[in-house]
Amino acid sequence: MKLLFLLMVLVLLSAAVALQRGRKNATKTRGAILKKNVLTNREQSMYFRLHEALEGRIVLAQVAFSALLKTSSRQDRNRFDRKVADFVICNKTFEVLAIIELDDASHKNREAQDRERELLLTDAGYRVIRYRNVPDIDILKNDLSESSVVAAIETGMRLK
Repeated sequence: MKLLFLLMVLVLLSAAVALQRGRKNATKTRGAILKKNVLTNREQSMYFRLHEALEGRIVLAQVAFSALLKTSSRQDRNRFDRKVADFVICNKTFEVLAIIELDDASHKNREAQDRERELLLTDAGYRVIRYRNVPDIDILKNDLSESSVVAAIETGMRLK
């Protein structure tokens, strides 16, 4: 009886050790999951600049392409599935007026990928405006004025 009890204790200890090792290995392979800010400091500056310049318009940040594009083709959906637009400017009925991309150092040597991303959006009929730096309010007001937006939509033109 004592032998059986001792055997059960050894089995339980072995199981506990194996479980603990499994947890440690799982943490190592998955990595720690940490929180982060939704926007970088630079993106925050751009957000507040857009908000100030575009009174009466809605400024959305970090919008998934899947919220902007749709297709019945899985292959086409895979082209935009995990992509995100920096800023989306909408009117009060949430009609998209323009998509703003703010380039930073991470875009260096990624011009081909940026063109591909932009082409997905413009082919769907969106106007994409790309800035290298946070522009002045007057530049934003001009680029996103009603007449500028209407002209861009009518001609299918891309700015910047």
